[in-house]
Amino acid sequence: MTGVPASAAGGSSGARRAAAGAAAAASTAAPGKVAGTAAARSADGGAPGAGPGASPGGRHGATAADEAVPGDAVAGEAVAGEVAGPDVQDDGKTPRGAKIAAAAVNQASVWNIANLLTMLRLVLVPAFVALMLADGGYDPAWRSLAWAAFAIAMITDLFDGHLARTYNLVTDFGKIADPIADKAIMGAALVCLSALGDLPWWVTGVILGRELGVTLLRFWVIRYGVIPASRGGKLKTLTQGVAVGMYVLALTGWLATLRWWVMAAAVVLTVVTGLDYVKQAIVLRRQGIAERKAALEEKEA
Repeated sequence: MTGVPASAAGGSSGARRAAAGAAAAASTAAPGKVAGTAAARSADGGAPGAGPGASPGGRHGATAADEAVPGDAVAGEAVAGEVAGPDVQDDGKTPRGAKIAAAAVNQASVWNIANLLTMLRLVLVPAFVALMLADGGYDPAWRSLAWAAFAIAMITDLFDGHLARTYNLVTDFGKIADPIADKAIMGAALVCLSALGDLPWWVTGVILGRELGVTLLRFWVIRYGVIPASRGGKLKTLTQGVAVGMYVLALTGWLATLRWWVMAAAVVLTVVTGLDYVKQAIVLRRQGIAERKAALEEKEA
């Protein structure tokens, strides 16, 4: 019987084995496409072969059927792996899509309420200068509008940092932009007041010099640690804001005298807290150098 396939030569026993193996392969392979094809091929080939003259090749036919089924099952598993491959990575690495999504979330986090308040302060700086110098800089109405812009900037300064720390909204942009916005609005107000003759230039120089010096000190010791903001520094900021705000307004009488004393207190706090920052910077640097030296000696020993 030259036209009979090997899988059919096994008679009914070979057909049953082939059908059972194909069913097992179909349950193992997820797509089932390859295993289903193998089962149909084995079943179709085995049924016609059952007959009286099929016994001489029975053992060989059964062996061929038994070897064909596992191969088809492996092929089914390979197809399943190809389907699942693009979505699952077995090496534990983060998929490329997840990295892109995480980067998008981090980028979007810049636009939080704390940073928006900081951006508002930056926008208010040129608006304040324009209002302060409008109509020669001595119109009470324009000065009142300038005071409103300055007050909004100072109030938002109180909230943006608190919101960022409370709700975990701290970003690299906020760390850089927040101190810039603080110094920009205060510096713009002091320079405008001195340019208009309302405030002595030496007061502006002392306050701005202290702010610049503290900033340089922070960079000088940043490798050893961070100088924390003190209560004196916070009181200084509050006093400066109140004093400058009173000078922005066109005050007369006893209020004009009061603002002089408030500004004097702000200058004293500016100098005292500035010297305290210098002391903290020196101590922090010495401690950092000593710790590094001790760690190096311990490593060499």
